[in-house]
Amino acid sequence: MDIVSIIFIAFGLAMDAFAVSISGGLAMKQLKIGKALKIAVFFGSFQAIMPVLGWLVGLNFRNLIASFDHWVVFGILSFIGGKMIYDAVKIESNKDKIDHAAMYVLLMLSVATSIDALAVGVSFAFLNISIITPIIIIGIITFFLSFLGVFIGHRLGHFFEKKIEIVGGLILIGIGIKILIEHL
Repeated sequence: MDIVSIIFIAFGLAMDAFAVSISGGLAMKQLKIGKALKIAVFFGSFQAIMPVLGWLVGLNFRNLIASFDHWVVFGILSFIGGKMIYDAVKIESNKDKIDHAAMYVLLMLSVATSIDALAVGVSFAFLNISIITPIIIIGIITFFLSFLGVFIGHRLGHFFEKKIEIVGGLILIGIGIKILIEHL
């Protein structure tokens, strides 16, 4: 997999964290750089750690599915992308403002927004990709987008939040299609 594809995957994976960061910024009465950094560090770290866990799991199964691994990768990325799009367009009621910088909230949000990164890590193992470069890129991009998201949310509110999740889902589906085409 080339570096451009990894960067696009990183942006796709970061969109959930970016959208949640926007809502975190919206919920802040007073914008504080320390809180924005805390949110960005949590999201960036979890987005970098989860692919490693998925990659380690995937290494154990890689030989079993070597003949159709590209289909598995396509399926994983398409499912994650489709779920992101679905979650962005479904109607939610009773959205209460919560403190996104509270430790327990950050832990839950970090895990929730990085589950897709775990699955992508599995696909990296199936594609026999070294995990170091992707996790660095994923972690850095997620950190910066999350930091930026807090500021955007504080200034612009929910205008971008749902649209960003849809773009992230489309990116992941597009990368899945690209990988499938390359292996056919």
